[in-house]
Amino acid sequence: MTAVIEVADLIKTYGTTRAVDGVSFDVQPGEIFGMVGPNGAGKTTTIECLEGLRRGDSGRVRILGLDPIAQREAVAERIGIQLQESSLPARLKAGEALALFGAFYHQALPPAELLERLGLSEKSGAAVAKLSGGQRQRLFIALALVNRPEIVFFDELTTGLDPQARRAMWDLVREIRSQGATVFLTTHYMEEAERLCDRVAILDHGQIVALDTPDGLIRSLGVENRLTFTVPDGRSVPDLAGVAGVERVEVNGERVLVSGRGRRFTSTVVGALEEAEVPFLDLRTEQPNLEDVFLALTGRQMRE
Repeated sequence: MTAVIEVADLIKTYGTTRAVDGVSFDVQPGEIFGMVGPNGAGKTTTIECLEGLRRGDSGRVRILGLDPIAQREAVAERIGIQLQESSLPARLKAGEALALFGAFYHQALPPAELLERLGLSEKSGAAVAKLSGGQRQRLFIALALVNRPEIVFFDELTTGLDPQARRAMWDLVREIRSQGATVFLTTHYMEEAERLCDRVAILDHGQIVALDTPDGLIRSLGVENRLTFTVPDGRSVPDLAGVAGVERVEVNGERVLVSGRGRRFTSTVVGALEEAEVPFLDLRTEQPNLEDVFLALTGRQMRE
């Protein structure tokens, strides 16, 4: 299968700062590909080099087999872009914005069709300034889809949105992929990357420090699972140290914390408790996630 995005040894420097430092990866057709990293890691610079908005100092970038700088017009016809920061004239109406952007392309979807698809049919005549934050975000997505793109770029798609609006955006991204487009997104939200992406690249100091499926990244970390429960009525806790996968047992009054590894860790511990006929309440599991991977690879310190 031929990759729709190919990046090899991409470098971009600003003064003495190497914002992108030898990045290489590819994206396959129909993927939702995510890129995550701390502030200043180089995510936006990388995506702008892919979109043809910024020229790399060296390296090779191909979008649908085309050079996004040398063949900018041809690439622009086939991709859609939602920028991290976008704005429109306050008095411009939603329907007018779509008609205007559609006029820039050889082929474009009718504004009414896009407005309906994004749940904005009733806002066609509304000025941009009168739209809510979620409605404006959906309008910018509609603008990114106006030319029937084969690849759609989303840079921090859900920043500033409430949880309900964020999940609605996730559904839209999945719908866009289901209709045949490839999606490339950057995000600060690890849950978003874990829920949406087929593969995720973690960028730090301009370099890719890990690239795999979310599950693959989590497994590679080797972080232990944790199981907590309460043993009521002063019952003693059975010896779980010999149970397969258990690495540590901590007892604090009636509350018990069991740590260990393995896919069957939880079921094995529960089975041991039931076999010993020990009643337990308030059973909770805590499993590693993509945020654990992110913090392990990039650190916890604040960055500008």
